[in-house]
Amino acid sequence: MGQDRHSLGHISDIKSLSTKGNGYHSDDIVLEKCVFHAVFEKDIRRVFIYKKAERLARALHLIAPAFATSTTLRERADTVAVALVDAALRAPREARGALARELLALSSVLAIARTGGLLSAMNADLITHEIQLLLQEIADYEEPRLTLEEAPTLSGIAKKVSTRETLPLPAPRASSSAKQANVPRAVAPVHKGGVLKDRREAILSVIKDKKKASIKDISLTIRGVSEKTIQRELQALIAEGEVSREGERRWSTYSLA
Repeated sequence: MGQDRHSLGHISDIKSLSTKGNGYHSDDIVLEKCVFHAVFEKDIRRVFIYKKAERLARALHLIAPAFATSTTLRERADTVAVALVDAALRAPREARGALARELLALSSVLAIARTGGLLSAMNADLITHEIQLLLQEIADYEEPRLTLEEAPTLSGIAKKVSTRETLPLPAPRASSSAKQANVPRAVAPVHKGGVLKDRREAILSVIKDKKKASIKDISLTIRGVSEKTIQRELQALIAEGEVSREGERRWSTYSLA
């Protein structure tokens, strides 16, 4: 109990744990372009889960003095703290199960420490609260389901046309008449109507699932499509009477008309 009282001054700061320190912010590293793209695959919800796992690991470090009389529990708590961060870095399907296992193990460590008088009810409840926040984030996580390519731009079409026009034309056959001779024809750009239709159907599907959705909500579900493109498609759907909008600018939400 004495060790628990000794750690009380530190554990009281769990609610205000900050990643700032020594002139840098750890979010700057997590959201660095190369890390955000390579590790989290542009999925901001995975970043939230990682930061909550890291926050819980730091909280375990703060209560470490409470386990001074039990080397086994202290080593177990340290192991779980590191394993939580490792699990949060896994692919979404693997991370869900790995985090659940580590959180279950942590709850057992807390129960043992609390029963043995090593950890006060207040400190145990604070850690349990962090566990519940992480569990809720895992339960609410929905992996982006769709990947759609952007609509072709004028510059992209022009490049394709230019490339095709510079390719050598097949030589005309000697026996062909003037009408049958190979005559260069203009290459007409093809509009990817199928992609446009699929993208709008995907947007409508997201709005239907969520009842009301913002552009950010839609972009997190539909991979490979920029927010500007989604906004343009939403404006077209509004004009067609498929979707209605509430609010202005960044606070706008969209629902089926």
